[in-house]
Amino acid sequence: MPQSFGPENARLTVRTGRTGAASKAGHDLLIEVTSWSATLDPEGDPALTLTADSSSLRVLEGTGGVQALDDDDKAGIRQTIDDEVLDGTPIEFRSTRFEPGDPIRVEGELELRGERRPIAFALVSGADGGLVGTAVVRQTDWGMKPYSALFGTLKVADEVEVAVDTRGA
Repeated sequence: MPQSFGPENARLTVRTGRTGAASKAGHDLLIEVTSWSATLDPEGDPALTLTADSSSLRVLEGTGGVQALDDDDKAGIRQTIDDEVLDGTPIEFRSTRFEPGDPIRVEGELELRGERRPIAFALVSGADGGLVGTAVVRQTDWGMKPYSALFGTLKVADEVEVAVDTRGA
C-alpha cells in the first residue's frame, strides 16, 4: 500500500559544510525543505518519488562562524539559494531500483537545476515503523558551482547531505 510523506508527517533537511581559507568565518548550515512530497510504493514503478520546491528551503541553524546567524542572515542565505544556487528550479527524484530489506537500498535519478543524474542511498527502518535515510549530493556532479564569498576564500563544501526522517516528525 502506498505511503505519502511531506512536511506534515516527515522532515527533509539539507546540511552544508564550509571550506576555504576563511572557513572559520562561515557557518555549517542545517536547512529544512518546507514544501515537498514523496510517495513510497514498494510494488509501484517507480517505487519511490519525491518532488520539492527549491524556493521553500529555510535555514534552521548555522553552527560555527565568528558570530551567530540572525534572522536577516538567514533570509539572505535563503535569497542566495533561490537566486544563485538553485534558481527556483524544481527538485525531483524517481527511483529506478528498489531493494526491500533493512536497510532498503534505493537507486534512482535526481534532478537539480535541470540536470538529471544517478544517485543511491539507503533507508533504515525505525522501531516505530518510520524510515530514516541520507544521501550525499556533490553539487558539481549536477553542474552547480558551490557558493563562495570573500573572494573565494569562504566556500560551501561541494558535498551536502540530504536527509529524510519519517519517524513522527
